[in-house]
Amino acid sequence: MATLYTHAESNIRKTWFLITMFLVLIIGLGWVFARVWNNPIILIAAVLYSVLMSFLSYWYSDKIVLAMSRARPIEKKDNPELYRVVENLCITAGLPLPRIYIMDEAAPNAFATGRDPKHAVVAVTRGLLEKLEKSELEGVIAHELSHIGNRDMLLSTVVVVLVGVVAMLSHWFLRFSFFGGRRSSDENRGGGQLQAILMLVGVIFAVLSPFIAMLIQLAISRKREFLADASGALLTRYPEGLARALEKISADKSPLRVANNATAHLYFSNPFKGKKLSALFMTHPPIEERIRALKGMNI
Repeated sequence: MATLYTHAESNIRKTWFLITMFLVLIIGLGWVFARVWNNPIILIAAVLYSVLMSFLSYWYSDKIVLAMSRARPIEKKDNPELYRVVENLCITAGLPLPRIYIMDEAAPNAFATGRDPKHAVVAVTRGLLEKLEKSELEGVIAHELSHIGNRDMLLSTVVVVLVGVVAMLSHWFLRFSFFGGRRSSDENRGGGQLQAILMLVGVIFAVLSPFIAMLIQLAISRKREFLADASGALLTRYPEGLARALEKISADKSPLRVANNATAHLYFSNPFKGKKLSALFMTHPPIEERIRALKGMNI
């Protein structure tokens, strides 16, 4: 289906742009601190660190996300019906069969991950399998396969790792600034200046890192959810199934315990139930808008 791959090239470019900006940020910080300390080894360490984390985010981000979500792989004999649903939709979409994982969570939800369609994963919760009818389950799986076809999951999964690194740097800079404060009485050359810079950077990162994480997530346009809904509905030829799945999932009050701020944008539906968020800071479009768009489709 040509519609399924509409934004694939765009998302690949966005992924590499994001990784490039991450490299520039970390190397830039390394250069600043190398100048302050008058130690070029700091810059070398920053370059190696940024390259390593970018490599890990591209090649191993899916494994990191699956570990964070406590998802376990299953085989066809473990759930033949789920496998048949995924296989049939993959044939229709012209996609290779992804690996299938299950999360032992009562909340109905799902996500896709992996760096490309040949290394893709679809993960679903136990609640999704127990609470949805077959046509609704097909709608959710078709939605996630659309993310795979559009390479949304590569961009989304890389973001999880890079956002985590931003938060970790925030913590490190604060710790270093406190160490600098304790040693400031030594009055070594540049000690006061170093302590002031470390403190400033640490405070800035500590205050802004949650917002940086949120903005990076929102840089992955929420339009991708509408596109995946539309592509999924075209794949099943039954928008009503996906619309009913959205209604059931949004009405379900079970908490998704494995979700966190770094991974929230990956899921089929916002995993934070009952939390009032400004539309500006939502990682997903409002459920009502998604349902309205699906019910307005003519297939």
